[in-house]
Amino acid sequence: MFPQINLVSLTREDVQRVAGWLHDPDVNSLWFGEDENGNPIHIGYSPGEVLSAPEDNWDESIPDEEYRKVFSVYTTEGEHIGEGQLEFEWALLEAQLVLIIGRKDLWHHHYGTSALVALLDEAYNNYDLHRVWVDVPEYNEHALRLCRHVGFVLEGHFRKTHRKGDSWYDSFAMGLLSDEYERRRARLMETGAV
Repeated sequence: MFPQINLVSLTREDVQRVAGWLHDPDVNSLWFGEDENGNPIHIGYSPGEVLSAPEDNWDESIPDEEYRKVFSVYTTEGEHIGEGQLEFEWALLEAQLVLIIGRKDLWHHHYGTSALVALLDEAYNNYDLHRVWVDVPEYNEHALRLCRHVGFVLEGHFRKTHRKGDSWYDSFAMGLLSDEYERRRARLMETGAV
C-alpha cells in the first residue's frame, strides 16, 4: 500500500525547509546540483530570494500560478517531506513535472511514488493536460525506475544537461500521455507497491 500524502500550497516555512534540504549533498546531487559558485540550484524560484523578501510579500518571488504551480508535499500526519511543480505549456496542453522528496529518511518508502501519482492526478484531472514530461539525469537511477514504473516512456536524450561536482551528465526526457496514465494508474493502485 502506498503511503498517503497531500499536496498543499507552498508556505515560507516550506521554502526554508527546501533550502535546508538543498544544502545536503545527497539531496542536492539528485536534484539540480550546484551553480559555478557552489550554490544549490533550484528550479522555478530562488529559495534565497524568497527567504530574504519581507514577510508580507515573500510570495512575490514565486512564479505566477498560470505558468508554474508549486506544491508542498506533506504526509497525512502533517510533516513536510518534499516539493512538486508543474510548469505549464498551455498551447501544447502539457507540463514539465519536477519532484523532490527532501526527507532522506523517507527515501525508498514509496513517498515519491505517492507524490508523483498525486501530481499526475493534478495535471490530468484538475488541469486537463494532454501530456506530462520529466527530465531525469542519467545518474538518478531510482527516479528513472520510478518514472518507468508509473508509465513514462523515453522520448529523448539531452546531452550534458546536469552538473554534478565538476562533471556534466546526460539526462532523459520521458513523457506520459493522459490516456496512458489513466490505464496505468488503475494497475498501480491495484498493486499498491513499486
